[in-house]
Amino acid sequence: MEFFRFENELYYWLFALVPLLIVFYIISNVIIKKNFAKIADKGILSKIIIGKSKYKKAFRLVLVLLATSSLVVAIMNPQLGSKLEEVEREGIEIMIAIDVSNSMLAEDIKPNRLESAKQGISNLINKLYNDKIGLILFAGDSFLQLPLTTDYSAAKLLLSTVSTDLIPSQGTAIGSAIELAMESFNEESKAGKALIIITDGENHEDDALSIAKKAEEEGVTISTIGMGTEEGAPIPLFRNGQRYDFIKDRSGNTVVTKLDAAMLSQIAASANGNFIRASNSILDLKGIIDDMQKLDKEKFESKVFTDYEDRFQIFLAITLLILLIEFLMSDRENRIIKRLFTFSEKTI
Repeated sequence: MEFFRFENELYYWLFALVPLLIVFYIISNVIIKKNFAKIADKGILSKIIIGKSKYKKAFRLVLVLLATSSLVVAIMNPQLGSKLEEVEREGIEIMIAIDVSNSMLAEDIKPNRLESAKQGISNLINKLYNDKIGLILFAGDSFLQLPLTTDYSAAKLLLSTVSTDLIPSQGTAIGSAIELAMESFNEESKAGKALIIITDGENHEDDALSIAKKAEEEGVTISTIGMGTEEGAPIPLFRNGQRYDFIKDRSGNTVVTKLDAAMLSQIAASANGNFIRASNSILDLKGIIDDMQKLDKEKFESKVFTDYEDRFQIFLAITLLILLIEFLMSDRENRIIKRLFTFSEKTI
């Protein structure tokens, strides 16, 4: 159920015009000043431009930036759901378990294991239509971040917030994540049930293999995605968003985290699933998606918005209004605008 959406999401890149306009403004000002300096000294120049307002020029730039941003939003066409209906769908249940232990910050896969995993999951969600999806986060413990739902927008929103800070208990308890997934599936549903585990496979907390076999007995297919390389990589430490060191053991040696491909392959094999090794920044889940489509589907009812109303007119009107204000402004100095920018400079 998606109440708000953009019809043309792909045009978000047009927001890059905003910083480009700022750069153009700065460069043009520098060029103009240099050109004036060639033909007149500062004393004469001040007499030439007397009455001109530098604050109003900056204010006009702000108006242009606001108009540009509003125009981009209009092009993307924001829409609001206007008609909510119950529709019949047919799909399976998919739980995705994401490892959020510190080892997922290793950068043997760019930009790091966790960010690459999140990008792959987002691409998977884009390809879903009728299936229910849920999210589980695990490290030393596991918790259900998103129960099974067909609200893919909510799934992507929560996915964007995933980080290694969400679970304080470190470790990698894959078995715990499998048990939580089995509890989170709808027992009364006859739909096929698939669990996708995304981790580096360094399991130290439980007997994940025996728990996976139990899941297979209950009809759950488990596929595993191995994040990392067998050569491994150090685990970075961050302070204020900047990397300052790597995790070290008690002897002072840098800890290297390596992919346990054998473990993940055994888990997948024991539950009729596939093991995929992520080898670069693009996580391709096509094989797993194709296999999931072979599972039994079940019909269910879901409330969805079937009609949407365009709202681009509002932002187009705002754009035109801002441009009109900018057009009617003169270059002469205005006391109110001068005070506004002078106050801003003092507070900064």
